[in-house]
Amino acid sequence: MNTSAGTPAASGAGRQLARLARETTPENPWPLRLLSTKIDEYINKMTYVWVEGQIVQFNRRPGSGMQYLTLRDADADMSMSVSVFTRELAAIERNTGAQVTEGDRVVVHAKPRFWAKRGSLELRADDIRPVGIGDLLARIEQLRRILAAEGLFDTERKHPLPFLPRKVGLVCGRNAKAKDDVVVNARLRWPGLPFEIREVAVQGAQAVREVTAAIRELDADPGVDVIVVARGGGAVEDLLPFSDEGLVRAAAAARTPIVSAIGHETDCPLLDLVADYRASTPTDAARRIVPDLAEETVGLDQARERIRTALRSRLDTEQQGLDQVMARPVMSDPTVIVRDRVAELEQARERMRRALSATLSLATADLRADQARLRALSPQGVLDRGYAILRSPGVGVVKSAQQLKKGDLIEGVLASGRLVAQVVGTTKPSSESAT
Repeated sequence: MNTSAGTPAASGAGRQLARLARETTPENPWPLRLLSTKIDEYINKMTYVWVEGQIVQFNRRPGSGMQYLTLRDADADMSMSVSVFTRELAAIERNTGAQVTEGDRVVVHAKPRFWAKRGSLELRADDIRPVGIGDLLARIEQLRRILAAEGLFDTERKHPLPFLPRKVGLVCGRNAKAKDDVVVNARLRWPGLPFEIREVAVQGAQAVREVTAAIRELDADPGVDVIVVARGGGAVEDLLPFSDEGLVRAAAAARTPIVSAIGHETDCPLLDLVADYRASTPTDAARRIVPDLAEETVGLDQARERIRTALRSRLDTEQQGLDQVMARPVMSDPTVIVRDRVAELEQARERMRRALSATLSLATADLRADQARLRALSPQGVLDRGYAILRSPGVGVVKSAQQLKKGDLIEGVLASGRLVAQVVGTTKPSSESAT
């Protein structure tokens, strides 16, 4: 039993269906026909829309009233089927003066349509317009400014190319002349250079996807030291894939150095700006990725000769210095050094003896002078000249007769010996005293 889109109805078993999708349960699901009907009704409410993309598949069906093509997003891996009446397509091509072909960037005026029986969604087109080259170049210029502002073209982020890669990754067209230009010229410079080659579409609808996948695959190979993306020139529209944002960002994210050899010197797709090195031609890329074996051999021979010359000069200089050292007298008679030092030591000893003797003589003279002065000042010296010192108990040294009285005992200290006497009388200081 069919139900309307907005009114639940009982099933054949008397089950009441959920009115809204969020009200469905495992025990009370929607029949598939109901879901398809609701989707069809919702999509039928949509209006015509202008949508942009790239035609990636288009096989004309002669005699058929309907033509089918596949429209793919230019920057994401998304696509949708498009149908157009044959008569409308013929009118479009007459008006534009160009046939619709695979790889074209177009804008399509279409209405979404859902086929409920097979559950498929497509766009029913009534107008297809190619995107002009001018519009595409303007978009590329806008993208260039965006990427430049993000720093993807800065010199600081570019990787240096290896001097001699172990293996070269090459992304090129199938059976393209650019492949031979790179491989042949590179091996002429360095015979036997190994290559890891990925032949892909370098123009058309599949170019962006295949070139991007090849870059990522070669970047993931640890044996590949440099990647060359080569194409032998072409019209502006042929080089558009190499300005695709997804492809350019994939190249910028690669850890392996990338050489862009797209187009000619005057061409400048965005891949050239983000690559680590921009080659003007595939042949120029071959010259850049490897050194010339013949030139390197000549340079190596010259370097060896310079090393030999420098080594010989150094050895000659060292030999001359050694000969000069060996010519010294000390090398023929090493005892010369000892003898000279012994003579110097004896001379030093003699100088020390003379200096010590002179110092002792002066010191002896000074000592004798000091002794003479001490003797002159000594009381013993006074006694030696005939004088005596009188001392009395309780008085000490007698300096005056008034310190004594009759009957006192005094001691006389002479230059030699002592005596004891008794005072028999005293006189005044002006008179002589008797003992």
